Amino acid sequence: MKKLRVIELFAGVGGFRLGLEGYKGKSASSGYKQDLPNNFEIIQSNQYEPSSVRQHANEVYKKRFNCKKHIEANISLIKGEDLEPHDLMVGGFPCQDYSVANSLRSAKGILGKKGVLWWQIERLIRELGKNKPKYLVLENVDRLLKSPANQRGRDFAIMLASLNDHGYVAEWRVLNAADFGFPQKRRRVFILAYLGNEERNLFDYQFKADKITKQSSFEIKGSLTTLSQNFGKKEKVSKFLNAGICIGRKISTQTLRYKSPKKPILLKEILIKKTSDIDEEFWIDEKDLSKWRKAKKGRSIKRTSMRDGKPFTYNFSEGDMSFPDKLDTPARTIITSEGGKSAARSTHIIKQKRLYLPKWLEDFLLEKKLLSNHKIYRRLTAIELERLNMFPDNHTKENDISNSKRAFFMGNALVVGIVEKIGFCIVENEKKDY
Repeated sequence: MKKLRVIELFAGVGGFRLGLEGYKGKSASSGYKQDLPNNFEIIQSNQYEPSSVRQHANEVYKKRFNCKKHIEANISLIKGEDLEPHDLMVGGFPCQDYSVANSLRSAKGILGKKGVLWWQIERLIRELGKNKPKYLVLENVDRLLKSPANQRGRDFAIMLASLNDHGYVAEWRVLNAADFGFPQKRRRVFILAYLGNEERNLFDYQFKADKITKQSSFEIKGSLTTLSQNFGKKEKVSKFLNAGICIGRKISTQTLRYKSPKKPILLKEILIKKTSDIDEEFWIDEKDLSKWRKAKKGRSIKRTSMRDGKPFTYNFSEGDMSFPDKLDTPARTIITSEGGKSAARSTHIIKQKRLYLPKWLEDFLLEKKLLSNHKIYRRLTAIELERLNMFPDNHTKENDISNSKRAFFMGNALVVGIVEKIGFCIVENEKKDY
């Protein structure tokens, strides 16, 4: 099989690249110890954050990878003719409008400020014409399947219809990384599209479901404008389940469940064991613990939003969160606000005794008030957050980039092991074509 040429859009700090090429040829699933088959080559990449003066993620990406043809420009300025001939286009296109950190009712969906980036992907495919890639792999938050709140599933229907209209069969799966033995409970929807009109079920090569609990079928009819105006109106729930395929605008969708992994990676397994290696900024003072406990409590607040041009009020509720986080399960989802020092609901807090001082010395320092208290609660370090997404240690450490910015990178990133498995799905399909 020939090596597949890949273009990586919205590259961030390189999660897709690590999953397809590995790091120095080694695989994420082996902890970067074993060779990854040399099936993919990133021949061109793009990273640019319009809202930032300093391009932090771009700095990391260029430092870590050999970027012979890396485009540091807003994707709206890139034309189809600027792209090298390629077999696979990948990208986790930013859509903060669908972020799990926000309530669904406040989501603006595909018409939101970030949501328009989907149309940049569609535009490039259209401009490439006969030179469009054989495969597409796109990633987003799973709320995409039911966004926006007043037209359930409209945005996803538009994307699938667009892909079909360009000659692609589009499969999708909502994949929780922890279901496949990886160290984070991170649910994301992956769209795997390929040219043709034949159902191939590519995801099944690596993500074979244990059970199908629900299934249905329907057709996406009308122009994209009609879909934008009418799809999902008056629907209380989305028609799209957590898996499916779209061919010729005909949808077959299912709710899939997977067997529990035999050897899941637990939060405690990725922790830095030598506490003397942990910077003081991550330890929480005893006087601040009450603030953290309060932040983790459940809440119910009234919010106001707009629907069909009219304001309406609704209750937004959240349950209690564990304090500290449980160590004997995969970690919760990392979000972009993870790196803040102030007490926050979403930040991971663990309990870990500081063992690097002999007891007699610790007692002496406490007595002399040279050590304020026994700090046993702390936030996760940048390295630990990288491990939860299966990045190499210190992948995002560069120049004066702060730990909070490094945490932000991981909140935006994907779990590399999932990408690696999707790569294997494509490889298996390519073998059938030869």
